[in-house]
Amino acid sequence: QLQLVESGGGSVQPGGSLRLSCAAPGFALGSYAIAWFRQAPGKEREAISCISVTRGTNYAEPVKGRFRISRDARGNTAFLQMNSLEPEDTAVYYCAANWNPRSPICTLQAQYTHWGQGTQVTVSS
Repeated sequence: QLQLVESGGGSVQPGGSLRLSCAAPGFALGSYAIAWFRQAPGKEREAISCISVTRGTNYAEPVKGRFRISRDARGNTAFLQMNSLEPEDTAVYYCAANWNPRSPICTLQAQYTHWGQGTQVTVSS
């Protein structure tokens, strides 16, 4: 069964950067759209970025211009480069995947069927 694994979380000062990774050991993700979600304490989970199989991307307003989603050459690992981090970015970050081999675009509102366990990102001085 496809199980996503996130890595790269940690603690950083405001203005700093982190790079999250998402992979599925033993599975190829090349035919999946991949998204990143986050959930801050006391708040609902929100979708923040997604990338299609052809590398079309989408971003939520709070992270536009600061975060960049990408995937490796085979599409099996997705990354979320987070720059200019703010305390409001503190949350558990999850990656999710959805089988979607034909669509050149992704949407933040799509139903993602596979999820990782999450990785904590803390932005604090």
